[in-house]
Amino acid sequence: MRKSLLVLLTSSVVLSGCDGVRDSVLNPFNWFGGARSAPVESAENTNPLIPQRNRLSLRREVVYAGTPVQRISDLEIERTPGGAIVNVTGIAARQGVHSLKLEALNDGEPVDGVLSFRFLGVHPTGNARVGREFSRELHAARNLTRQQLQGVRVIRVSGAANALESRRR
Repeated sequence: MRKSLLVLLTSSVVLSGCDGVRDSVLNPFNWFGGARSAPVESAENTNPLIPQRNRLSLRREVVYAGTPVQRISDLEIERTPGGAIVNVTGIAARQGVHSLKLEALNDGEPVDGVLSFRFLGVHPTGNARVGREFSRELHAARNLTRQQLQGVRVIRVSGAANALESRRR
């Protein structure tokens, strides 16, 4: 019992002496000092949401080369807690259509309560196979917020040959 008490007492005295090393130069954690607040350097009249141009971004903007999908076969509007999802199914004139897009017309603003979209896709160059209808089926979706749906009674999606509408209940 005495030996263990003596070891415990000696180790506590030795370890308490190590407290002085914490603030000394020997401790590598003290080599750089504490962090301080510094002012942020910013250029005047800059918008952080607009990317800055540099030599790598001097390339020309790529223009979307999509054309309307031949026929719209299905339109579904699914409600979400923050708005709705517009799901569109279309049939292309031939196989190989890619880079699908639901493009909002009228800058995404409803006209007389109608929010209009155009279903676009980039068609392959050259001769592409026509194939069966199920092999030409295309799907696209777009999320709409509650703010975008304000004042909207009808959502309309158009293709090259037809258009489908979905009315609010």
